[in-house]
Formats: sequence, C-alpha cells, structure tokens
Amino acid sequence: MVKVYSTPTCPYCVALKNFLKENKIDFEDIDVSQDEKAREEMIQKTGQMGVPVIEINSEFIVGFDKERISQLLNIK
Repeated sequence: MVKVYSTPTCPYCVALKNFLKENKIDFEDIDVSQDEKAREEMIQKTGQMGVPVIEINSEFIVGFDKERISQLLNIK
C-alpha cells in the first residue's frame, strides 16, 4: 500500500503524484492541510512537518526522492 501525505499547494506533491500515476502506481492521497489526524500521524511517524511524505510498505520517504521511490516500487 502506498500513501502520499500532501497538500494541494505543494508543487513537489503534484510532481510526486503525477510520477506515480504515469507509472500506474495506485496510491492513497492524504491531504494533511485538511486532515488534522493524518497530519499528526505523519509528524509522529517521521518527525517531519514538510510534504510530500510517501509511505511504501511501512517505509517513509520525506520529499520527492525519485530514485528511492523507484527502487522501492520496482519502477525502471
């Protein structure tokens, strides 16, 4: 399961989500600007307040680290 913690105004969030869509990766998009509980959960799990944060199989990546995300999702 892939979760993306994002906000609508974040350009890196948009780039990340477009990258996942282009590679046909299903993901849950969580808008932390609206969902206070999810925001608290994200901060608690990562210690980060910045977005995007992507969770892949319980591993968290802060920011749009294309190389690491591609590695975890086997995107060539």
